[in-house]
Amino acid sequence: MKARVMTGQGARQGLAAFGVAALLATTAPAGWAQDVSSREGIALQNQILALRQEVEQAQSSRGGDGSAPAAASGGGSSGDLVSQLLERVSLLEQQQRDMRGEIDQLTNDLQQKTAALAKQIADNQFAAQNGAGGAAAGAAAPASAAASTAPAESAPTTPDELLKAGKAALVKKDYDTAHDDAQAALHNAKGAFKVDAQFLLAQSLAGQKQYRQSALAYYEAYSLSPKSTRAPDALLGVTATLLALGDKKAACQALSKLHAEFPDPAKRVSNAADIYAQRGGCG
Repeated sequence: MKARVMTGQGARQGLAAFGVAALLATTAPAGWAQDVSSREGIALQNQILALRQEVEQAQSSRGGDGSAPAAASGGGSSGDLVSQLLERVSLLEQQQRDMRGEIDQLTNDLQQKTAALAKQIADNQFAAQNGAGGAAAGAAAPASAAASTAPAESAPTTPDELLKAGKAALVKKDYDTAHDDAQAALHNAKGAFKVDAQFLLAQSLAGQKQYRQSALAYYEAYSLSPKSTRAPDALLGVTATLLALGDKKAACQALSKLHAEFPDPAKRVSNAADIYAQRGGCG
């Protein structure tokens, strides 16, 4: 069973500045707008045609030459009828225009949601990038460190052990285990260990495609140590998850914050930022 993400109030307030959007609504069926157009549009056109025929009949009843009948009262009644029919025709034509506008809007919304779904590949690339970094960090640790502690079959208990186990699970794409190890490490971790545990939690949530919670977790990792070497990676994580949610504007704001606070980042951070800026259409 997956544990619920616990993030600080600071992360929620900070992400509010980026305008984190709500989860995407369910995508409408592709043929819905066309069905509306074929059903209601044809019905409106039929009504308009019928009313125009009534107008022509009413005008014909006034006389073949277009003059009004001799009786004054009759001429007034015929003129009122024609006026009413013309108003009804105008109203139906306006309804038809409104309906076409709604169909265009629905079609545009559908296209935007389809594009947002395509952006989810950004998260996969980001998770792979950071997973590889975690593997390198684990390989750099001395081999004797693991042997000097508990036996190999013992479950990890210290924040350091939990982080190593969680990073190894992340490389294997075992996101549930990585998530649980990160949560366990956060209970007792302090300082740099706590930042790393929070970052691992954000990565595991991104792997589970829980993008909104992941964005909060990444920003919390940044907030815990905004001047650390982990902070640029955390802001990149915020950007990637916002792109996965389809919120380009907020993603560009996160990148702007990254450039403002880290004007000379590491090359890998700079390269990733350029890729995300291109995907988000950031100016």
